[in-house]
Amino acid sequence: MRRLLRHPVRLVPFGFLVTILLGTGLLMLPWATSEHQHTPFLTALFTATSAVSVTGMSVVDTPNYWNEFGLLMITVLTQVGGIGIVTGATLVILVVARRLGLRSRLLVQAETAEFGIGDVRRLLLRIAGLALVCESIITVVMTARLWLAYDYPFARALWISVFHAVQAFNNGGFALYSESLIGFSTDAWIILPLAIGTVIGGLGFPALFEAAREWRGPSRWAVATKLTVWGSVALLVAGFLGMLAVEWANPRTLGIYAWHDKLLVAFAQDAFIRTGGFNVVDVEGLEEESYPLVIALMFIGGGSASTAGGIKVTTFFLLAFVIWAELRGEPDVTVGHRRVATASQRQAITVALLSVALVAGGTVALILLTEGIPLYAALFEVTSALTTTGLSVGVAANLPEPGQFALIVLMFVGRIGPLTLGSAIALNTRRRLYRYPEEQPIVG
Repeated sequence: MRRLLRHPVRLVPFGFLVTILLGTGLLMLPWATSEHQHTPFLTALFTATSAVSVTGMSVVDTPNYWNEFGLLMITVLTQVGGIGIVTGATLVILVVARRLGLRSRLLVQAETAEFGIGDVRRLLLRIAGLALVCESIITVVMTARLWLAYDYPFARALWISVFHAVQAFNNGGFALYSESLIGFSTDAWIILPLAIGTVIGGLGFPALFEAAREWRGPSRWAVATKLTVWGSVALLVAGFLGMLAVEWANPRTLGIYAWHDKLLVAFAQDAFIRTGGFNVVDVEGLEEESYPLVIALMFIGGGSASTAGGIKVTTFFLLAFVIWAELRGEPDVTVGHRRVATASQRQAITVALLSVALVAGGTVALILLTEGIPLYAALFEVTSALTTTGLSVGVAANLPEPGQFALIVLMFVGRIGPLTLGSAIALNTRRRLYRYPEEQPIVG
């Protein structure tokens, strides 16, 4: 145990695994379900993993299968999973920085841009405060709307609002309605606070805090903040326009709404696609042309050190700058008058290619484990699980036990994998005192 505690790269996955197992045990209790029956182990494990990994994917009808105790446990597990992964990422960054050389430590401090290497307490308080403020605002707005406009009893409106506020900020995706948020798809007072909370939670604390501090001078932002903020804006616009273009006349999604409601629904669904997990349209009713767009947005995900999953916005756009520099024949990769370190480029390539391999391997495994599942459905479910998005085309609930277990593994790896991999690469960085002769193999 002492050897384990010396290595935060091992400690974080271990902590999440213990949390998942505890959550599984609590959800198996008979008083966690509406029928007061013992929940099968695999169902409880799937739900606990989905909550802790802030995925939101489910193999049962969440509002009808679980009672108040079970739903409370899902809320707690989602909050612990969301805040835990952010604080875990923060602590790993700080610990990794301490174990690097002075030059590397200064680089890490420049990238985090907000806190000193040892200022852990203030950092964690800022993260907890951000979560509390964001969830509280969503809760107040949503409670007032449900109470005054929908005649919900105040206590019921408050509980529903708290549950969905926690899910939104932590990019969880569980909902207290069998059709997720489709019933509120044209209600801006319900949809917009949840969508904005999802986006804020998915940006990541380093980008949020620096952007808030230096909002008058975006040119002074660190490279990571620029890539995260402007990259997220670009992805939101691209997803919004793509959703409108493809689904405008689809009677199963946007086609049934007036033009102004189409704009609202398309924006909300676009915000929820990148690991938010809620849906305001029927995902199974999307046009075939929409699936590549949705899968791509899920694969990219949100910002680093955030509640979102995916390969991260920074990774995606850093690779785009690498490709652009190579096409132009530039000797260096530059972003905003800053040269990007070669080590960062290699890390981005490693994360992206390993994620592609996991998606491809997971898709093949799911097809082999499940008879008759279409390729696009397997690819969608695997990408959603690995990127901790939680959207589904109706396959997850009908999978056999081996298929459900495969998704459990993918959700856990998708939540823990990028953090563990990135920290391991940073900790294993070493400087050689010599270099081998150079060759240039033929590429392409």
